[in-house]
Amino acid sequence: MPSQNRLNTRRELAFLVLSGLFLGSMSLLNVLGLSRFINFGRIGPFPIVVTIGVLPYPITFLCTDVISEIWGERRASQLVWVGLLVNVWILLVVWFGGILPGFEQIDPTTGLPAVDEAGRQPLFFELRRLTMGTTMASMVAYLTAQLTDVRLFHAWKRLTRGRYLWLRNNGSTMVSQLVDTSVVVLVTHLSSDVLPLSSSQAVLPQLAGFVLTGYSFKFLCALADTLPCYWLVGWLRQHLDIPGQGRELGAISSSEESPGPGR
Repeated sequence: MPSQNRLNTRRELAFLVLSGLFLGSMSLLNVLGLSRFINFGRIGPFPIVVTIGVLPYPITFLCTDVISEIWGERRASQLVWVGLLVNVWILLVVWFGGILPGFEQIDPTTGLPAVDEAGRQPLFFELRRLTMGTTMASMVAYLTAQLTDVRLFHAWKRLTRGRYLWLRNNGSTMVSQLVDTSVVVLVTHLSSDVLPLSSSQAVLPQLAGFVLTGYSFKFLCALADTLPCYWLVGWLRQHLDIPGQGRELGAISSSEESPGPGR
C-alpha cells in the first residue's frame, strides 16, 4: 500500500492529465474550428460533414465523465468553468493579435490586410475570421453541453445508486452532444456565413442535415468510448485506491484522515 502522500500525488497527477486532455481538445476545437470540413459520405439526402475541430471533441466528454465518476460533480463543474475561461483567453489572444501592427499590406479602403487574387486574406487573418466568427457559438454550446453532461451524469448516478456506469456515460454524453451540435450549428449560421450551404436549396433542411450528421458522428463516438470509460474508471479506482463502487474521492477524504482496518 503506497503512503498517503504518494497516493495524493498520484491522484493529483491523474486529475492533471485528464484536465490537460480536456482543455487541449477543447482548445483545438476553437483554433482549428471551421478551417476544414471533412466529408464522410451521405446519410440519405444529407452529406455527413464534420469540421476538423470536432474530431478531438468527444474526448472532452470522456474526460468529464471519468472525472465526475472519480473526483465528483464539484471538480468536474470546476473544470468546465476553467474551460470557458480558456475559450475567452483564446478569443482575446486571436483578437489582440489581429490589431497589432504587422508587415501585411493594408487596403486603404477597408483598413484590413489586402486580399490575394483568390479573395483571401493572409493565413492568420483567415484563421482569425473563422475563429472570431465561431468562438462565441462554441462558448455558448460548450457551456450548455458540458454542464448538461455533468448534471445528467450525477442525476443518473444518484438514481442508480452508483451502478450502471454505461448508462451514465452514454446517456449524459448523447443528450449533451445533441444540445451542443444543435446550438453550435444554429449560432454559427446566425452569427457568421461560414457553413457550406447551397444557395439553391432551402436553409432549414440543410441546417437540420448538419445537426443530424454532426450528431451521428458524436453519437457513434459516445458509443465507442463506453469500454475505454469502463476500463479507465476501473484502472483509476485501483491505481488511486478508491474503494467501493460509485464512491468518489471527496466522499472518502475524511476517512483517510483516520485510517480504518486493513489500511
